[in-house]
Amino acid sequence: MNPKQEADALGFLGICMRAGAVISGQEACVQAVLTGNAALALLDEQAGDSTRRRLSDACDQAGVPLYGLRAGTLGQAIGKPNRVTAALPPGSMANRLLHTLRDEPRL
Repeated sequence: MNPKQEADALGFLGICMRAGAVISGQEACVQAVLTGNAALALLDEQAGDSTRRRLSDACDQAGVPLYGLRAGTLGQAIGKPNRVTAALPPGSMANRLLHTLRDEPRL
């Protein structure tokens, strides 16, 4: 991801958080993905193997796109240090972030 695109995505993720449109934490994200309450999921490079596997398996099962972010950037963007997973519910904010990330490889 180029620096401009990454800055746009992370800045918008912060706006989504302030608007209450971000689900964070491993259990909450996996549950949202499996119940159809997530349009996309995000995973920080710092995530452990079990967290990575659980979220990846849930996204594969539900057909939800999963994108990776550089180490430490997810928690910083949402104002919750050490958070390594996040999801956005379906809606215009998720659509905007999906549009921003459209050219990025999925995990």
